[in-house]
Amino acid sequence: MKHVELLTAKQVERVHDASLWVLENVGILAHHPPAREIFKAHGCRVEADGLVKFPPEVVAKYLRVCPTSFTFRGRDPQYDRTIPDCGPVVVTGSSAPNVVDPATGVERRATSTDIANIAHLINELKGFDIFSISTLADDAPPGQFSLSRFYPALKNCLKPVRSNTPNMDDLRQVIRLGELIAGGADAYRERPIINHHYCPMVSPLTMDVDSTEAVMYLTERGLPVYTTVVPNAGLTSPMTLMGTLIVGNAEFLAITVFQQMVKEGTPIIYASLPTVADMRTGAYAPGAIETGMLCMAQAQLGHFYNVPTGGYIGLTNAHSNDAQSGYETGMNTLGAVLAGATLLNMGGLFSSLMAFDFGKAVVDDEIAIMNKRVVRGMEFNEDNLALDVIAQVGPGGDFMKSKHTKSLMKTTAVFPKVADRGMRAQWEAAGRPDAQSRARAVARGILSQPNAAVWAPELDAQIRAEFPGLVAGEATWKEDETTA
Repeated sequence: MKHVELLTAKQVERVHDASLWVLENVGILAHHPPAREIFKAHGCRVEADGLVKFPPEVVAKYLRVCPTSFTFRGRDPQYDRTIPDCGPVVVTGSSAPNVVDPATGVERRATSTDIANIAHLINELKGFDIFSISTLADDAPPGQFSLSRFYPALKNCLKPVRSNTPNMDDLRQVIRLGELIAGGADAYRERPIINHHYCPMVSPLTMDVDSTEAVMYLTERGLPVYTTVVPNAGLTSPMTLMGTLIVGNAEFLAITVFQQMVKEGTPIIYASLPTVADMRTGAYAPGAIETGMLCMAQAQLGHFYNVPTGGYIGLTNAHSNDAQSGYETGMNTLGAVLAGATLLNMGGLFSSLMAFDFGKAVVDDEIAIMNKRVVRGMEFNEDNLALDVIAQVGPGGDFMKSKHTKSLMKTTAVFPKVADRGMRAQWEAAGRPDAQSRARAVARGILSQPNAAVWAPELDAQIRAEFPGLVAGEATWKEDETTA
């Protein structure tokens, strides 16, 4: 498929050159002392206040050793996904503090049981490829904040699981969990099934301590980790799309060079969540069309650097699964895939990443499937011109009865579960259900079925013996409990 381009080739090169100028003359502030030592040892100029400046030749050297793909691994290898070849790979939104209760429809704090139920749902929704743990767990025991998220997620989903940790103790616990699931430390190193993600770059042009330390630790050990840059025009980047693009690109180059300095050949993703603040209030606006435009431009830059590209796109500011939610998610994700982005963090969250909703996840699954159909394209070949079928049916004929139609009707078109294509009389007879009620019915149907992803009791006993007091991590749902 030919990609949509918002920038000319010369404009892309100018953005690259401008980003190099920022890195060489403005620099980035690195708060983590070991990171500063790495920069210094590999040719950067490190000043006394922690400011790091990058000679252009140093950036060029480490860009050359970046791999051209990134692989996400799941508990079951059939769900492994490599981008860009498998793209677009669709990921849930992550780390919301709240959930819309699937039984009552009331927003509340999320728990580990919600994570288990969401993992079960995502495991069965065909449009999603990766479960980025959608919520926090308010019931986490002391000292098990991250375990209370990763354990129910991994236990209930065979697809790749992705998230982050707030500190090194939590990270080591999560890696140990992965080793137990894999059958030992050596087996885990051979096939690391937990996918890590951090935002060590804090706009504008600053590297933090905790996330930087985690990225260093994982990169040194060859465990999968990638980062996201998050410039916000008007607040943490200039109030122009191009200025924001340059800040974000400079940040991407800085963290990419850093990872390659730590371990050359480390797979990376040009991942981003660029936004433009609504300056009427200063509100965060991830659903704005400008987010989609910036992601499209960053996809061009990713192609320029020959690395996988994508990020948080298709998010919404809407507070319910309504028309605003649909058009913000649909328009921005379609723009991203048309521009060649191959990673879309888009599913299940609203209220600017603050709450997960089961119905929205089902609608977003449908949007994801539609986007994937667009990427498949028109499938041009001589057979698909169907000239023999046109001749056989002839003027005034009926293609519905054709064997050709029967053989292709399930693959040519997407058959939605949420979108209503029936007659109005049928819709009225059914009680005039809206998209949200249909989507929640799909979710309830999935959650009512046994979860085939749950691992063996013996493995569960081993994990629980290693981590006493661990949350139950069970996906639980009773159809008669729902009132929605």
